Amino acid sequence: MSDCEMAELYDRYSSSVYRLAFSYCKNTADAEDITQETFFKRFTSNVRFNDEKSEKAWLMTVAANKCRDMFRSLAYKYFYYSVPLEEANLTYETPDESAVYHAVMELAPKYRLVIHLYYYEGYSVAETAKIIGKSETAVQTRLYRARKLLKKSLGEDVSL
Repeated sequence: MSDCEMAELYDRYSSSVYRLAFSYCKNTADAEDITQETFFKRFTSNVRFNDEKSEKAWLMTVAANKCRDMFRSLAYKYFYYSVPLEEANLTYETPDESAVYHAVMELAPKYRLVIHLYYYEGYSVAETAKIIGKSETAVQTRLYRARKLLKKSLGEDVSL
């Protein structure tokens, strides 16, 4: 892969990979590390893809796995820190969007991950299941439970 191809690939997908990592670990430094590790793995592997969609799914799968690996590590368990959402330099178009994002970030990681992939990245239930390595039924259950938790925290009048 040439330097130009690498730069183009990074420009195309880095924000999606970063958002996934940040939604999972709620920490800018860890999200940046995971993004870097994900693209390093892509650039050093010889994997071939039929289309852009499958390449993006591969990158998202690697990023999700790296997030899980980070949470399993002993160093993370003993030295965990997170950046408050106010310091993450996030911008919102409406106050409702801000409230929803903050509510999503308060969910458990397994719920944040499926919400992010399904709503923010636009993956289907089947694609989300493949990315996180769970069954479609498990993804549907997590989405249902996450929506229920979000409605509880945001109020019943919110449509998800």
